[in-house]
Amino acid sequence: YGNYTQIFAATVEVSGTDMAASQLGLADEMDYQKQERLRELIRDLENTVFNGGQPASNPEGSGTVRRSMKGIIQHLSTNVLHDNDTGHPSDDNLDEACVNFMLRKIWENSNGNVDLIVVNGFQKRKINSFISSSRSYGASDTTYTEMISVYESDFGICRIITSRWMPQDAVLFLDSSRINVLPLAGRSFHFKPLASSGDYECGELIGEYTLELRNEAAHGLIRDLTTS
Repeated sequence: YGNYTQIFAATVEVSGTDMAASQLGLADEMDYQKQERLRELIRDLENTVFNGGQPASNPEGSGTVRRSMKGIIQHLSTNVLHDNDTGHPSDDNLDEACVNFMLRKIWENSNGNVDLIVVNGFQKRKINSFISSSRSYGASDTTYTEMISVYESDFGICRIITSRWMPQDAVLFLDSSRINVLPLAGRSFHFKPLASSGDYECGELIGEYTLELRNEAAHGLIRDLTTS
């Protein structure tokens, strides 16, 4: 599927006083601010990979519309379950039958090999509850665990990972071999010094990235799950 690149940028500005001052535990204020802005940009990139959307007109950008990349959720259409669809839980609570229904649906519609299930914290607890009725521990055990980090089914072995940027009512099923987050050549995150017009040093952290998603039918999405 085609996509556009999106620019992620954040400015850094440090006063001459902060540059000259000796601060406990901080060797260089400018380097520290660069690291903080980089963390913010990586967070924004992760959010956009999942939730990024493109305008219906001028997705390539214009004088009034910035160029943006389409995220995973907006890409998917073949294997998507909504409320009242066949296979969707009748009470909207995520259950094991629904997970297996989606894995089978993807397997039937493509040659994909789902190996990642991505959820937010609420749906992760729902997945953990799959084993609530069968969990046990011995008299000598000192740790009580109720967590599922890998789900093995007839249609593949999936790691379960959490992302705070996933919509609370959604579960993503991904074939990681068919997804890449790539920078434009020479445009990975880097620092660009800018001219200063006063008693400060300034610059910009900038990167230009896009999502490459191959074989849309090799992935899946469940929506409209309960969130409380």
